[in-house]
Amino acid sequence: MYRYDTHDQTLVDERVAQFRDQMRRYLEGKISDEEFLPLRVQNGLYIQRYAPMLRIAIPYGMLASYQLRKLGEIAARYDRGYGHFTTRTNLQLNWPKLEDVPDILADLASVQMHAIQTSGNDIRNTTTDQFSGIAADEDVDPRAWCELVRQWSTFHPEFAYLPRKFKIAVTGAEQDRAAIQVHDVGLRLWRDRDGEVRVKVLAGGGLGRTPMIGETVREDLPWQHLLTYLEAILRVYNQFGRRDNKFKARIKILVKALGIEEFRRRVEAEWAHLKDGPQTLTEDAVAAVADHFVDPERREVAPEAIEAHERLRADNRAFARFVTNNVTDHKVAGYKAVTLSLKRREHSPGDVTSEQMGAIADLADEFGYGELRVTHEQNLVLTDVPVDRLEELWQRLESLGMANPTVGTLADLICCPGGDYCALANAKSIPVAHAIQERFEDLDFLYDLGPLDLNISGCMNACGHHHVGHIGILGVDKKGEEYYQISLGGSQGNNASLGKILGPSFYREDVPEVIDKVLQVYVGERAPDETFLDTYRRIGLKPFKERVYA
Repeated sequence: MYRYDTHDQTLVDERVAQFRDQMRRYLEGKISDEEFLPLRVQNGLYIQRYAPMLRIAIPYGMLASYQLRKLGEIAARYDRGYGHFTTRTNLQLNWPKLEDVPDILADLASVQMHAIQTSGNDIRNTTTDQFSGIAADEDVDPRAWCELVRQWSTFHPEFAYLPRKFKIAVTGAEQDRAAIQVHDVGLRLWRDRDGEVRVKVLAGGGLGRTPMIGETVREDLPWQHLLTYLEAILRVYNQFGRRDNKFKARIKILVKALGIEEFRRRVEAEWAHLKDGPQTLTEDAVAAVADHFVDPERREVAPEAIEAHERLRADNRAFARFVTNNVTDHKVAGYKAVTLSLKRREHSPGDVTSEQMGAIADLADEFGYGELRVTHEQNLVLTDVPVDRLEELWQRLESLGMANPTVGTLADLICCPGGDYCALANAKSIPVAHAIQERFEDLDFLYDLGPLDLNISGCMNACGHHHVGHIGILGVDKKGEEYYQISLGGSQGNNASLGKILGPSFYREDVPEVIDKVLQVYVGERAPDETFLDTYRRIGLKPFKERVYA
């Protein structure tokens, strides 16, 4: 993974010192709340419902074991002993004290981490496929390209005060696991007949109050022009994006208002001034970054060990369940990627304790090469587990209570912190998640349902990405009371779609029963080998609506 050079470390250390002085002056009353606001958001510091919240950047979801261990230490020392992983692969601390934040940032800097641009109207943390570099279906490893985007976008003086926040997602695989169609900009890396990297550029996607699927701005961009083309898009957005209404300030509104043809024309006109300029990438520049992402020296796994693994999987039903749901094929024979579910009823979805962070870091060292990934679905991944140690890892996870074999099922739901923490939320999300997990805990039933994405958001900001859940749940406020609106048919993959609202909203206690009725329709109507999404797309919303509101 990427390692800081002296320039990187100096930049982050100077930012820590700067913010320490700003915090001191604020606490002494020398800086007003209004003056402090832009200073704190530039360092990922929010004021939430009950306490400050610090959002820590995990660039493109990559973590070293020592970094996860440090996050656990920080959560134990400065917070309440846990952290919350988000859909943008960041980590949030929900209870830090204001006066401790500079010390937290200093501790982060000691392991090459920071909270820069995790808030504010700037270019946020770039995200990608959690299996980048190891995926069996990958055309182009996106990690070096994500790092180039990160370096270009960090402290970019022209884009520090955009009309609104700006999010970029990158994928280089056949299957889109980065949800590029619902980002401000989505990048699909691919190779032409000569093996040269090309980029498909989408813009205008996003969720929130006005969800939209991104549209193609350029189908076939040579890799050398990636940064200059991104700069052209940002310049058009910065110039023409609305600043008079924050609800209409995202780039998706601009793309929709102009139309994709006119938006593309303006981008191309701006790019004409930037093309072949100083930001044009060279082979040496790309290679310098790509050299940070070399494969570990993996030992060879004997064919007999691979065969033994398959026999064990056939003989041990519990182990087989874990492998089927939590283990993903690797580009190297004899290796697997293992997803650790952070969806357990004793914790909020995405939460992990300090002790668990330390234990997971130890497992990454013992069973892999000290590398982890954070997923869009709020889970963690061990990237390089040899199959002849997979059963041992599973047993260790069982002893830690972290072998929950439900990744990709209804129980692996995405959930924002909601009204339990967030000052923007209209309703609580976490109790709804727990009620659904309790209602649908039978593993045989979950496996029979097949792949099913259930996403929960506590407000229209859609931090739980409810619009692209196969089943989406949105908390709404009606005259001071919490209600929940259900949508069906969303998807974030290759054929992305936005869910359609089922009908009038429900009380919180009714939500599990509503979900049960939706699932009854699916089970009764599905054809052989159909997933929930397949069935919904075939029969439409009407049968579900009739059953739920009968």
